[in-house]
Amino acid sequence: MGFSDTQIGEFREAFALFDKKGDGNIRVGDLGTVLRALGQNPSEEDVRKIQAEIDPDNSDKRITFEEFLPLLERVKDKRPPGTQADYIEGLRVFDKDGSGVITAAELRHVLTSLGEKLTDDDVDALLGNITMDSNGCVNYEEFVKVVMSG
Repeated sequence: MGFSDTQIGEFREAFALFDKKGDGNIRVGDLGTVLRALGQNPSEEDVRKIQAEIDPDNSDKRITFEEFLPLLERVKDKRPPGTQADYIEGLRVFDKDGSGVITAAELRHVLTSLGEKLTDDDVDALLGNITMDSNGCVNYEEFVKVVMSG
């Protein structure tokens, strides 16, 4: 493995936080959440593929830390997260007049149809934390900062 003993110890502690039964295992269904809690950024598709390999019958299988560690190694640094500047630049394309805002409808379209697509519920949750102007427009730089700050 490419992890130091210190890293493995930290991973084991984080893994234990998701061990809801206290039996040294986590649900395969929690795999994506655990990987993200450990600073990884796997796509939903990658997580689904791994889950299907481990639990093809979708029987709510549980895995040990020893089974989990190679999965972590597999997704480690596979997809680096974008920066605020990357996301702002991507949304600037939709800012036709250079005003710093795009309509909430355009933003919803981008988030539900491009890249790793979000559901309408996900977009509703994101937009619920954002201030829109009287024209239904969103300051996309502020939007990116709010979303990336957690």
